[in-house]
Amino acid sequence: MFVQVIQGQVSDAEQVHAALDRWVEGLAPDASGWLGTTAGVTDNGQFIALARFDSAAAAQGNSERPEQDKWWSEFSALFSEDATFHESDDVVADLVGDPNSAGFVQVMQGRGTNPDRARELMTEDSGKWADFRPDMVGSIAAMYDDGDYTMAMYFTSEEEAREGEKKEPPAEMKAQMDELNSLAVGMPSFFDLKHPWLYSPR
Repeated sequence: MFVQVIQGQVSDAEQVHAALDRWVEGLAPDASGWLGTTAGVTDNGQFIALARFDSAAAAQGNSERPEQDKWWSEFSALFSEDATFHESDDVVADLVGDPNSAGFVQVMQGRGTNPDRARELMTEDSGKWADFRPDMVGSIAAMYDDGDYTMAMYFTSEEEAREGEKKEPPAEMKAQMDELNSLAVGMPSFFDLKHPWLYSPR
């Protein structure tokens, strides 16, 4: 899997949503290798999207289409400042349910000191974590720039996610969490998408 992360400040979430709808209706059918997009706008106007492709070549092919260039020219005008991009084929997907059913998505961005160990920890005991946090239907993490990452976590609802956060994990699972947190450099940033836009090929 290859992931493009796009983010930036916007002033009108509905215009942004409508523009993405137009892409899915008009351009997605001919976007070879497109697997889906998770996007949304936070309460303070921060737009963030994770576009998933089956390969870097597929993503590049989409970017080179004239109709994509025209759409992006119009879409980028909705940003208050230039959008930022990250791209990665170092992706860890843990999908215990259907992320397209999520009612709440939390995106976390940060930096770690040991991406290889973080990758191992994120894939350990997936079944146990699914049993412990049934409110979490999956996650997708993209790692880039030698330690930076963007991770989207999909939840059934914000209310159930907040309740799940209060639960104390068993000792073994807590040790995994503590080790993962120990790899972090500084505090991560969180982007709460209370009304996520979840797109997938039809």
